[in-house]
Amino acid sequence: MSTDCSSLMTSRLIHVNSRKGAFSPSTVYRPNSASDRRGCTLSIRSSSSPSAIVIDGKAVAAKIREEITVEVSRMKESIGVVPAEDSSEEEVLKYVLGFNDDPRVHGVLVQLPRPSHMDEVKIRNAVSKEKLVEGRYCFGTLDFYVPCIPKACIELLHRYNIEIKGKIVVVLERWSSLDGLAITQLLEREDATTLSMFPPEMAEKFTREADIIISALGQPNMVRGSWIKPGAVIIDAGTTPVEDPSAPRGYRLVGDVCYEEACKVASAITPVPGGVGGPMAIAMLLSNTLTSAKRIHNFQ
Repeated sequence: MSTDCSSLMTSRLIHVNSRKGAFSPSTVYRPNSASDRRGCTLSIRSSSSPSAIVIDGKAVAAKIREEITVEVSRMKESIGVVPAEDSSEEEVLKYVLGFNDDPRVHGVLVQLPRPSHMDEVKIRNAVSKEKLVEGRYCFGTLDFYVPCIPKACIELLHRYNIEIKGKIVVVLERWSSLDGLAITQLLEREDATTLSMFPPEMAEKFTREADIIISALGQPNMVRGSWIKPGAVIIDAGTTPVEDPSAPRGYRLVGDVCYEEACKVASAITPVPGGVGGPMAIAMLLSNTLTSAKRIHNFQ
C-alpha cells in the first residue's frame, strides 16, 4: 500500500482521546472470536521461516546487568559507595515511613526480589495505601527517572542499532498512560515524528504508514500482519494473559501484535514474552537505581 504521508508529518504528536479496550493486568482474556486466534500462536519463529530479526530482550537485559555490575564496582572502588543490598530491614522501613509522610513523594514501589534478610510483606505493608505503587514505574520526573517499560523500548531500539531519527513512530497505548507519555517524550527527544492516542478503529490507518510501531494497549493480537508496512520495526509491550488450558498456569502471555503474521512482514520484532517486559524491565529498574546513586554522589 502506498499513500501520501505528508499529512502525518504536519504534527509531532496527535492526541485523540481513546479510552476503549484497556485491560486490567489481573484479567485473564478469553478470546471470543476466530480473529483473536487465527494464526497467532505466539510461538517463536522456526529458523526456516522467512521472518524478521527477533529483538531478544533477555539477551539485552543480561548484557545491561553485566554493564551495571562493572559500573557498581567502579563506583565502589572510586568513592566507596554502592547501591547495595546490605541495607538493614530497619533502615529500609525508616525510609519507607519517611516517604509516607513526605508530600513530595507521590508513589513508592517495592521492587522484587528483595534481599533474603528482609521481610517482603512487612515492607510492603509499611507503605501507606495512598502511595503504594503496584506496577512498574519509578517515581520522579522524566529527567531523573524514566518508567522502565518506555526506557526498555528505546533501549532495545538503540541496542539493535535501529534508526529513530526522522522515522514515523506510531505508539498504541492506553489513554493517560504514564508509559505512553514517557515513550512519546523519549521519541521526540530522538527527533522522531510520533503519532499517539487515537481511537482503536483508526489504528490500522496509522500503523500502515509507520516505520516503527510501539504497542502497549493490552489487546491480544490486535495488530495484524496486514496493518504493517513491509520492513517496519515492531516493539510489542502489550502483555496480556490469555486463557490456555494446555499451559502449566492455565494461561499464556500474548502481545498486542499477531506475531506469526507480523514476523513475516516486519524487519525486526520483539517476542512476547522475551522482549520488552520481564528481564528488560528489571534491568531498567536497576539502571534507574544506579543512575540515582550516581546523581546523589555526583559520580561520572
